[in-house]
Amino acid sequence: MHTRVLMILSAALMGIIGLAFSFMPQEVLGLHGTTPDNAPVLLLQMAGAVYLGFALVNWGARGVLIGGVYSRPVAAGNFFHFAIVSITLIKAAIGFGAVPLMISAAVFTVFAVWFGLVMFRSPV
Repeated sequence: MHTRVLMILSAALMGIIGLAFSFMPQEVLGLHGTTPDNAPVLLLQMAGAVYLGFALVNWGARGVLIGGVYSRPVAAGNFFHFAIVSITLIKAAIGFGAVPLMISAAVFTVFAVWFGLVMFRSPV
C-alpha cells in the first residue's frame, strides 16, 4: 500500500488543527459550544503543540516505506491517535448531536481505518 498520500494528508490535517488550537483556542472552543476559560484554552494550546509536532513527524516520513515492520512506530502512533480520537468524537457526537463533532468523527475514523490497514498489512 502506497502511503505517501496518507502521510501528506495526515500531516496537513494535523498541521491545520495544530495551528488552530495554538493560535485560535478561544474561537475553536466557542465553535464547539465551550466557554473559553483559562484551563481549556491552555489545554487546547498544549494539544496544538502536540498536533504540530505530529504533523512534522508525518511530513518527514512521507517518503518512507510504512507498513508491516517498516516504520512501525510511526504507523502505530498515528493509528492509535486517530482511533482513540475517533472513538471519543463518536461518543461526543452521539451525546451532544452536534454536526461539527459528527464531521470530525467521520474524518478521524477514515484516517484510523487507513492507518489500521497500513499498520496491519505488508507494504507494497
